[in-house]
Amino acid sequence: MQASDRFNINSQLEHLQAKYVGTGHADLNRFEWAVNIHRDSYASYVGHHSMMGYFALAENESIGRVKYNFMQKMLLPCGLPPEKEDD
Repeated sequence: MQASDRFNINSQLEHLQAKYVGTGHADLNRFEWAVNIHRDSYASYVGHHSMMGYFALAENESIGRVKYNFMQKMLLPCGLPPEKEDD
């Protein structure tokens, strides 16, 4: 791999990270990464009606109730953020 290829790959990665929130960045901590993954998953589930039907059947709830519950879980999917450590 040549130096120009590495520069091109890094510039493409920086462009993706600036354009899309879920791709992360160098300063992303573990909690923020987990929140992005959970929110992306819930958004995908809500957007696919067949997945909603599957979850509704498994939980013995209506599709609307499951969709509502997933939308509520998107607010704080991993709970409250951990306390920041002051150095």
